[in-house]
Amino acid sequence: MHITLIAGARPNFIKIAPLVHAIQKAQAEGKDIQYRLVHTGQHYDKNMSDTFFEELNIPMPDANLGCGGGTQAEQTAAIMIAFEKELTAHPTDLVLVVGDVTSTMACSIVAKKLNTRVTHVEAGIRSWDLTMPEEINRMVTDCLADFYFTTSEVANENLRHAGVSEDRIHFVGNVMIDTLRANEHRFVKPDAFDELKLQEKRYIVMTLHRPANVDEADKLRNLVNQITGNVENEPIVFPIHPRTARIFHDLGIHADNLHIVDPLGYLEFNYLVKHARAVVTDSGGITEETTVMGVPCITLRDNTERPETCTIGTNELIGTNPNNIAPALRILYAGQWKKGAIPPLWDGHTAERIVDILLQK
Repeated sequence: MHITLIAGARPNFIKIAPLVHAIQKAQAEGKDIQYRLVHTGQHYDKNMSDTFFEELNIPMPDANLGCGGGTQAEQTAAIMIAFEKELTAHPTDLVLVVGDVTSTMACSIVAKKLNTRVTHVEAGIRSWDLTMPEEINRMVTDCLADFYFTTSEVANENLRHAGVSEDRIHFVGNVMIDTLRANEHRFVKPDAFDELKLQEKRYIVMTLHRPANVDEADKLRNLVNQITGNVENEPIVFPIHPRTARIFHDLGIHADNLHIVDPLGYLEFNYLVKHARAVVTDSGGITEETTVMGVPCITLRDNTERPETCTIGTNELIGTNPNNIAPALRILYAGQWKKGAIPPLWDGHTAERIVDILLQK
C-alpha cells in the first residue's frame, strides 16, 4: 500500500509524527506499506513549521508545495492547484489527512476529484459553529472521506448522524496524545523559565489567537486585563501567536506579571504547560494535552469540538465574556478545580492501531 500523508500547519505535524513512526515500524517488520510526506507550506514561519520536523523526528517532506499566506480562498486555491500537480505526478492508493486546517480540506477535494481514496484522522469532531473556518474544513472533509479514524464516541455519533455507515468508522484514540506520551521525557525547559524565575505550579500559561478574542482591540484588552488582574499576581507567560501580536502590541497593555515571549517549539511549550498551575487558552488541541497531563485548563470559547476534555478531562469552557474569567480563577485558586481523567484510548498507541487498520484496506 502506498499512502500520501498531508501536513500543512503546526497541529498537523504533531499528528503526523506518530503515524510516520508507526509506518516505519511496520516497514521494519516487513509489512507492505510505503508513504510519501507532502508539506503544503501552509505555515511558513520556522517556529510554526520546520521546527516540528526537527523536534519530533519526522523526515523532511518529500514535497513542499510552498502555499503559505493569502486569504482563506487564496490559500485553498493555491494548495489545490499545487497538490493536483503533486498527486498527478505521484499517484497513491490513499491520501491521509489529519485535523481541520485548510490543507486538510483542500487536499481531500483534489484527491477525490482524481478518484483517489481519502481517510481522515480526527474525523467527526464538531463545534457546530460555521463562523470557524476549521468547522467548514472538518465538515467538507468528512463529506468526502472514504473511511474515518476518530478520537471519541461523540465523534462516532456525529458521523453516524451524518449517515456514515458503521464499517467506515474506526474509533482508535488520539494521535496528538501519542506524540505527547512519546516526547514527555524529552520536554525542554525554555530559557524564559529561569529568566522569569518561574516556580513549578505557580504561574499561568496563556494562549490567544481566535478571531472572536483577538480581532477586536477592546475585547482583547478586557480579556487580558481580567486574566492579569485575577491570578493573585502570579506570572503569566504568553507565547504570542503572530496573528495576535499584530493587534496586541498596539494596545499598550502593561502588567507587571504579564510576560510576552515568542512562539515556542513543541518541546519547550509543553514543558511550560506541564509545570504550570493552569492554562488559559482559546485553542482546541491544548485542551487535549492539558487533560492528559492533568493541568487545569480554562477555555475562552463559546463552543468546543472536543467536549470530552470538559466532560472527562480538566477543561472548562467559560465562553468569551471577560466577566467569566474572575469566577473561574477564584475556583482555581481555591483549590477546587476538578481533577479530571483521561478519555478512552488516549493511551499513546493510536497510530499503531491506525496503521494496523490501513494494512487491511
